[in-house]
Amino acid sequence: MAGWTSDSGDSDKFECDSDGEAGPSSAPAMRNFDAPGPSTLGSNGWINGEVPPTSLIERYVVMGFPKEMVTKSIKEIGHGDADALLELLLTYKALDDDDAVGNNHSTSGCILPVVENDDDLDFENWDGDDDAGGRESSSDDSGYEDFMREMSERDEKINSLVNMFFSEDEANRAIIRCGADVDIFVLVDSIGASQVAEDCHSRNLSDNQVTDRCFNSFGGRKKAILMEESRKKRKRYRGGGQGNRPSLDGSDEESTPLPNPMVGFNLPGYRGPSVTRMLSKLDTGPPFFYYENVARAPKGEWAKISRNLFDIQPEFVDSLHLCAAARKRGYIHNLPIENRSPLLPLPPKTIFEAFPHYKKWWPSWDTRTHLNCLQTCVASAKLTERIQRALVSSSNPPPKSVQKYVMDECKKWNLVWVGKNKVAPLEPHEMELLLGFPKDHTRGVGKTQRYKSLGNSFQVDTVAYHLSVLRRMFPNGVRVLSLFTSIGGGEVALHKLGIHMRVVVSVEIGEANRRILRGWWDQTQTGALIEIPDVKSLTDERVASFVSRFGGFDLVIGGSPCNNLAGSNRHHRDGLEGKHSALFYDYVRILNFVNSAMGGRRL
Repeated sequence: MAGWTSDSGDSDKFECDSDGEAGPSSAPAMRNFDAPGPSTLGSNGWINGEVPPTSLIERYVVMGFPKEMVTKSIKEIGHGDADALLELLLTYKALDDDDAVGNNHSTSGCILPVVENDDDLDFENWDGDDDAGGRESSSDDSGYEDFMREMSERDEKINSLVNMFFSEDEANRAIIRCGADVDIFVLVDSIGASQVAEDCHSRNLSDNQVTDRCFNSFGGRKKAILMEESRKKRKRYRGGGQGNRPSLDGSDEESTPLPNPMVGFNLPGYRGPSVTRMLSKLDTGPPFFYYENVARAPKGEWAKISRNLFDIQPEFVDSLHLCAAARKRGYIHNLPIENRSPLLPLPPKTIFEAFPHYKKWWPSWDTRTHLNCLQTCVASAKLTERIQRALVSSSNPPPKSVQKYVMDECKKWNLVWVGKNKVAPLEPHEMELLLGFPKDHTRGVGKTQRYKSLGNSFQVDTVAYHLSVLRRMFPNGVRVLSLFTSIGGGEVALHKLGIHMRVVVSVEIGEANRRILRGWWDQTQTGALIEIPDVKSLTDERVASFVSRFGGFDLVIGGSPCNNLAGSNRHHRDGLEGKHSALFYDYVRILNFVNSAMGGRRL
């Protein structure tokens, strides 16, 4: 069967485990014509020929800054913005102090590059792809190569800083201050100095208080802690050769080794080696349980998950083998793995099978047959406009550098061709199709919420394949305890399999998700739906009352929120101990009590 190939390659490079908010991409810093340039400098080297008051320079000298550093900084940015001047001085100060302990950085490399359009630097609502609105595309191949090289260097620096646990906001600001061509460690120190400045100003002190307190802090414990953290991060980044550096796609050495191809224990039409597994009688259902989380979890997390769920081996599946989009997930369950059957009719397996109307505009150099992981957010209008400008200004076919840039963005954001030289994100109803939901399943909530809910959902065809064994076992229907239900992917899978749900106790904190599930349930189901907003309110006593009321549960299904496990969520990828993923232990607690109440094994 065609398509049973390695899961590595492009889909690995851009596949994102979207249950965390997708990280924004970044583009080159532009020039700011509002910042001082050579034409605004007087003959004496000062901005607009205005010499700053001697008292101002002396004031910063008294604070502990060298006079040459103060004059240099004022010449670069003026003295009208005290906050900006303070931040630049702190940056230079941090770099000089770090040089003294053996790091040979040149502060001359950390200047304030000028930026073309202030509107492109809205870091509070940073979209990463929106920052190149002022750059005009050129049809010259060498110009595009420079443009792409600049983009690549900036993206690499930002991703490196993010993997060193700085925020993307901090990384972007540092590159704007120092430029994208400086050493990564210069950027680290610049961020550190900026953090000190922000800490000082966050105290709402007067100028004199800032002078007296903040710089003493900078010269003391705060600075020592900051520099030590910076050195640790640099050491971690430097540790060994390129092979030891963190990968930029979440698939680094910290991830659990995954099978390749990622086809689980078996898939329809797959002719690979057969897999058998033996579960003890104590581990078999009912109650059956089914737990999902992202495949690319940090090192040791899947071992920990398995250890808490009867030491059952995870089943890793990439949904691209069942539909037209990748979705790498791991499943731990005690369901039988023999006699599974897929949903019929089979879902479309390629992009053109799913969306044949896009073929008209699809360029020959875009060789994608599958989409990547469906994310919780989509590309911005500015990004798609930038791609269109690049293509319009190029030859046909465009230069390799332009093709690479366009393909990288198309793969990352799942862009499709909707016109000549025109790409666009998937619409929510198209994501519903790819994920196996009925059309308009999420309609009725805002478009942004629809993307978020769909990006965090089950892939219905994959889940249905695993649950299909329940059809023969429960001809009269099932009683389901659904934990972290999202928009009801498990329930939709059971419905598509023709399995009647006699009762579903659903735990889901998202109001919009509950509204989506309730709307679908009222239109399609006759059983009882009991909704619980917060898993913390599902106490052991309450679980016991449900077991007594319904005679137990046949299936406990769910997947704890995996924001802290997902590869794309680079800011808070702290595993099961993270704020969201720690809810996994509530899944274990509740499953444990259901087993106990029904006379089965406790974990």
